[in-house]
Amino acid sequence: MKKIAKVFTFITLSAILLAGCNSNKFQAETDWEVESFSHESQRGEEVSLENLKGKVWLATFIFTNCETVCPPMTMNMTMVQDELIKLGVEDYKIVAFSVDPKVDTPEILTDYLAKFNPPDETKWELLSGYDPVYIEQFARQSFKSLVKADPTSNQVVHGQSFFLVDQNGVVVKSYNGFQDVPKEEIATDMEALIEQGK
Repeated sequence: MKKIAKVFTFITLSAILLAGCNSNKFQAETDWEVESFSHESQRGEEVSLENLKGKVWLATFIFTNCETVCPPMTMNMTMVQDELIKLGVEDYKIVAFSVDPKVDTPEILTDYLAKFNPPDETKWELLSGYDPVYIEQFARQSFKSLVKADPTSNQVVHGQSFFLVDQNGVVVKSYNGFQDVPKEEIATDMEALIEQGK
């Protein structure tokens, strides 16, 4: 009887330990391949899918004239970065694609980002310099996300998600970037994904 009790205890402890190990493993929820791109950042530098390969990045869609969701989304992204800093995570990028590329020049994007005082601006890549039709198609195909100009105003309708992209350029998870943003979850997912890729 004692032997059975010992075996049972061993199995139980093993299960607990394994569960603890697995909780740190990142589980992908999507498998969307990001199509190749190369665009100009707010620093006037070319940022491409190719030079992001090997790095985990968090993507979103914004524009500087946005009167509704973009300012809170951008502020939420800075708070995700606060969480990453708390965890000591360093090897990542934040990539925001402008959905209003005719207006959003590198200078305007730089001024926009400065308003939010991100804790580490060097991790941010705000991209523009392409055709509005291109970004509609790119958002739809790569991120399953809507981008559509509003014909009655200077606003652009777009999704409110943050997208986690792995080291191979595949979208593996998305989160609400506007309300009830799971900032800690995003940061721990990024940390786990980075560790998994080492």
